[in-house]
Amino acid sequence: MSEESANNKRIAKNTLLLYVRMLFLMLISLYTSRVILNALGVEDYGIYNVVGGVVTMFSMLSGSLSAAISRFITFELGTGNAEKLKMVFSSSVTIQAGIALVVILIAETVGLWFLNEKMVIPDNRIIAANWCFQFSIITFAINLISVPYNAAIIAHERMSAFAYISIFEGLGKLAIAWCIVVSPIDRLVFFAGMVAVLAILVRIIYGLYCKHYFKECIYHFIYDHDLLKQMCSFAGWNFIGSSSGILRDQGINILLNLFFGPSVNASRGIAFKVQQTVQSFVGNFLTALTPQITKKYASCNYQETFKLVFFGARFSYYLLLLISLPVLIETNMILSLWLKVVPEYTVIFVRLILVYLLTESVSYTMVTLMLATGNIKKYQIIVGGCQMLNFPVSYLLLKMGFSPESTIIVSIGVALCCLLLRLRMLKQMVDYPVKKFVIEVLLNVCIVTVLSIIVPLYISSIMQEGVSRLLITCVVSVLSVIIVIFLFGCTNNERRILYNKIKEKKIL
Repeated sequence: MSEESANNKRIAKNTLLLYVRMLFLMLISLYTSRVILNALGVEDYGIYNVVGGVVTMFSMLSGSLSAAISRFITFELGTGNAEKLKMVFSSSVTIQAGIALVVILIAETVGLWFLNEKMVIPDNRIIAANWCFQFSIITFAINLISVPYNAAIIAHERMSAFAYISIFEGLGKLAIAWCIVVSPIDRLVFFAGMVAVLAILVRIIYGLYCKHYFKECIYHFIYDHDLLKQMCSFAGWNFIGSSSGILRDQGINILLNLFFGPSVNASRGIAFKVQQTVQSFVGNFLTALTPQITKKYASCNYQETFKLVFFGARFSYYLLLLISLPVLIETNMILSLWLKVVPEYTVIFVRLILVYLLTESVSYTMVTLMLATGNIKKYQIIVGGCQMLNFPVSYLLLKMGFSPESTIIVSIGVALCCLLLRLRMLKQMVDYPVKKFVIEVLLNVCIVTVLSIIVPLYISSIMQEGVSRLLITCVVSVLSVIIVIFLFGCTNNERRILYNKIKEKKIL
């Protein structure tokens, strides 16, 4: 079996395994969200989302370091340098622990002041909000220290372990949701506290697994000035991109709290739960594909790297379209069945967020390629700087009296601008074949989208809203997308492979 065939089979197997995990977790997540919303109420659900967002605001630096850790571990696996890999892992744990202490210090000072003095929280819930804030800090710090272990599992492509541990975490959240209604203390405080306990348990499991299976995952304090400088330099420039993403998501969530109160935060929290669920479809695929892109680049196989980037861009979009199309058409009915109470703005938030995800999806593998190069200074200044516009532009629109959904419309516009900038920057960095990308990816996904949407929209327009229309629209949407992708979205070689697999009645 050729190396390319073996890699493709590994990607397919890992993707399938992650999708089995994802389908299970999706059902748990959606049901858990419903239980939590009804147990906490709209106001407390909104408080939890926005208070957790304050803690996440302080994770801008940690997010950039997390990307650096994942990149360096995967890169060293690609080069086969075992000693360097051990040094990278130990240095990563040291850096993350240091950052966790810094974030805790800032959160306990600036964060507490902002929570109690600036945020819009009812007086009778301020004590519960403070407890929620403390537990959110603990959860964040634990998850931060877990990053090197998670990165090692993904870099080694041990997706079975990643899947099983994630399923355990999902079941844990479901158990917490069920227990809220019998909590002997304040429900919001109980929920935040149990989420922190679950984070500690998951962190222990990840640590034990990595120490048992990966030789490099035994921590020793190592001070390598050159390595730390290299990693921190990479993280420093990646900080721009990470901080722009945090400002776009959690920063705007806080803006909505300041302008509209916690009820709108509840609507946005539900919409972002839908985003996480839908995004997990493409996230699992990318989790399996990303190590291959980085390893191909590390081995200087640039043509194969570009092939994987193109393939990943197209199929990231296809997977999102497959799940997003029925949700976009039947948003109102789906939310009504899913939730007993649908907060105001939730329907429009969900639809706009799905459009945003589709816009961003073709860029995911380009970002992976950019990180693989390690040469990200100019890229992050330009593209990351453009992403920073989300926050100030959204603030100006809200200040002028625009409605809450205007913030997501801004995100869509900025995402389109960033796509164009990424293409130009990658052309300069790695001689990225932009013209070929436009034809084989952008034009391709536009054609697939237009053709896929015709029949489902027609079916929806001639039927009365209800469960029957929902079921028919979902089935027709999925079939329409699959057929159009097979006929117009796949290359001749991809169609031939799919046809042979179907003919042989084999999944892999």
